[in-house]
Amino acid sequence: MVNEKQSNHAPEDSLPIPTYEEAITSRSSSSRNFLGPSDISHDAERQGLLGSRRSFENDFDAPSENSTRSSLDILPLSGRISPESSTDGLHREMIQLEVQDSDANVDLGRARGSRFSKHFTNLTHSLSSINLPFRQWLPSSDYIRARMLHFPEQLRPNWILVGRIFALLLVLSLAYLLFVSDIFNVGRERGDGETYNPEAVRSYVQGHIDETYIRQNSEHLTMFDHMAGTEGSFVLAKWVEGLFNAAKLERVRLERFDVYLNYPKEGGRRVAIVEPADMAWEALIEEKSAYSDPAREQTLVFHGHSRAGNVTGPLVYANYGSREDFKRLKDQGVDLKGSIAIVRYHGTQGDRALKVKAAEMAGSVGCIIYSDPADDGFRLGKVYPDGRYMPSDGVQRGAVSLMSWVVGDVLSSGFASLPGARIRNSKVSNPGLTSIPSIPLAWRDAQKLLQAVTGHGQKVPDSWKGGIEDVEWWTGDQSSPIVHLMNFQDEEERQPIYNVVGKITGLEQPEKSVIVGNHRDAWCFGATDPGSGTAVLLEVVRIFGELRRLGWRPLRSIEFASWDGEEYNLIGSTEHVEARLDDIRQNGIAYLNVESAVSGTEFKAAASPLFEKALLQVLDRTTDPVANKTLRSIWNEKKSKLQGLGAGSDYVAFQDLAGTSSIDISFGGPPYPYHSCYDNFEWMRKYGDTDFKYHKTLAQIWALLILEMADTRLLPFDFNAYARAVRGYVEDLDLYAQTKGATKQNFVLKPLYQAVAEFAKNANDFHEWDPTWAEVFYAQGEVESNVMAIKRMSHNTRMANFETNLLDVDGGVGGGLSLARYPELIARLTDIIATRSGTV
Repeated sequence: MVNEKQSNHAPEDSLPIPTYEEAITSRSSSSRNFLGPSDISHDAERQGLLGSRRSFENDFDAPSENSTRSSLDILPLSGRISPESSTDGLHREMIQLEVQDSDANVDLGRARGSRFSKHFTNLTHSLSSINLPFRQWLPSSDYIRARMLHFPEQLRPNWILVGRIFALLLVLSLAYLLFVSDIFNVGRERGDGETYNPEAVRSYVQGHIDETYIRQNSEHLTMFDHMAGTEGSFVLAKWVEGLFNAAKLERVRLERFDVYLNYPKEGGRRVAIVEPADMAWEALIEEKSAYSDPAREQTLVFHGHSRAGNVTGPLVYANYGSREDFKRLKDQGVDLKGSIAIVRYHGTQGDRALKVKAAEMAGSVGCIIYSDPADDGFRLGKVYPDGRYMPSDGVQRGAVSLMSWVVGDVLSSGFASLPGARIRNSKVSNPGLTSIPSIPLAWRDAQKLLQAVTGHGQKVPDSWKGGIEDVEWWTGDQSSPIVHLMNFQDEEERQPIYNVVGKITGLEQPEKSVIVGNHRDAWCFGATDPGSGTAVLLEVVRIFGELRRLGWRPLRSIEFASWDGEEYNLIGSTEHVEARLDDIRQNGIAYLNVESAVSGTEFKAAASPLFEKALLQVLDRTTDPVANKTLRSIWNEKKSKLQGLGAGSDYVAFQDLAGTSSIDISFGGPPYPYHSCYDNFEWMRKYGDTDFKYHKTLAQIWALLILEMADTRLLPFDFNAYARAVRGYVEDLDLYAQTKGATKQNFVLKPLYQAVAEFAKNANDFHEWDPTWAEVFYAQGEVESNVMAIKRMSHNTRMANFETNLLDVDGGVGGGLSLARYPELIARLTDIIATRSGTV
């Protein structure tokens, strides 16, 4: 029957175009369909090729004029056929060489792939053997080629290029079809880990945090003092690194920066009355030993980043050391030029560095800051060791670098102080440093100084009177006794500090990160600041490590960090941000900070307004361990509000430099021996949190917030809350202006209110997509299409980038902002929200 078909048509019409498999064999597809008993199959021949590289020269049969197919179509590699007679021959010979070499080096994977090739070849054989009834009326290929338009050589298309473009479009189309068909789901688990039911994860985290571990962490952290850059801090860094590794965090490492630090010298500090001689007296300066059985080495009393100096001058009392306090002295005729100013902590100027700076600007050559019992001592209750308050010899250490001007290493402002960096700023006239020496004192020593100015200057008003006994409270003036202030110190311009960092890589958006941090360095033992926060951080890391062992991963990455050098000027966290600023700006979702986790029982939170919704959700599921009420109910009863972030902890670089929305949480309470060596484990065990239940609760809040930011599909940021907060800022400004005598005629805020209203409208429009996504997601059994998942991730990214886009990176709205430009800032807020809502 086949022979009849062959006889009915011309040979060139009936033979099919050879396949790749046919081209590399010695027979055509048609002839192989009728192999006789003596014929060798094409599979056998191909396997012979796989077995050895044989010469085709002895096997080649010269074609005859009566061959069914031209010998050129099946020409094997032959040394007897000269390629010089035709460029086509050369081309075929090169192809044969490539095929032969490829077959000789085929591997097991390709051998398996040949099964599909065989089936495909058989299919083409079958198709080519079909003889359609109407085929005889179809024009032959030669007929078509003869009548095709012939283009000049220079106008002929590059068919290879056209083919490649077509193949590329075909691949892209196939990829698109696979994408929209959800065969490969964007949100599907992949790699080393998987997602779990979010509620189950929350319950696991909340139920497995153990206060016993937290207590053990606290006790270990307070065994020795550990100032930044010291051996104590490094030893703890290695310990924390070990716990990060034990929790199976990824990429755990010590991150080193070389920064400017100062340290006190033994015998290098002095405060003394030197004139008149009959009043000569010298301060003890140092605290008593906080531990006696056995005694422990503890840090000396000094100010971090203070200027070295050796100065004398008349003593002048300036209340809390605010600029208004110094102005009052000037208005009363008190000359401060060349004086030694003595001021108290706390009060109207909470920043100790700004107290020193105000004294410097007023003309003083030195500054003493003391802890007054009216603010943190016996006037408030029993003092340590009989109570929680600062004892008479307790001293609040602290840095006096001007973090309002420069944050981080003061010698590398704006860039990371990496080891070996050549560029360093000078200490001379450095905007991050004060220019006069300073020193902290206990009220035990301050009492003698304040008694010495009795009768000099003027009596102070009641608001200036502290709580020290046997003091009449005079200002002092140029006739006051002369005081000698000496501060000799060791100064290291490239002292190594070490952050400890580790992460859990997210499944869905591994490049996006929720950053969790607490600083490790302390001025002495630091049970509260920062030890309570570090103890909680390590327990949170342990719990997330357990989740990892169960195979869980979050949707977005979580980075854990133990910062060094915070106490000096927020150095460790700032250098970290500066070292990877672009990355954090682009990929930072949120920064969650805890410094002093527990010093009392009242929950406090300061944050970007975006966190309000997420925080209240977390407080709704956590309980006060004593009141036995949810923290949300207590929050509402007290009419608590989310406070604004200041400039006093590690969130500063993230919020202000990177624009990463940040939050800081704690349980606070009455004053405690802040930054003194009496802030130790014994104080925490007796008066801070006796059974560590509030540490446990804070760990639950922190861990749940991490999950809200890293493992909820739709990021729970709230722009409506942000709009309400901005309106509140404008109303506060309006009220403040009225108290200063401003009128609606000379102080017009109408454009600002209008801008705020527009911002609020756009914020509401933006969040209209949230319920739409939720409705679709839950209607589909908590499964997302790829299109919906991409939209959701884009929505999340826009929220995360919101405050980054408010930064004055390019010199637009920002520094030196006048009142007239506030509407411009609000307009910028509005534009960002409007753009985001319009593109989702």
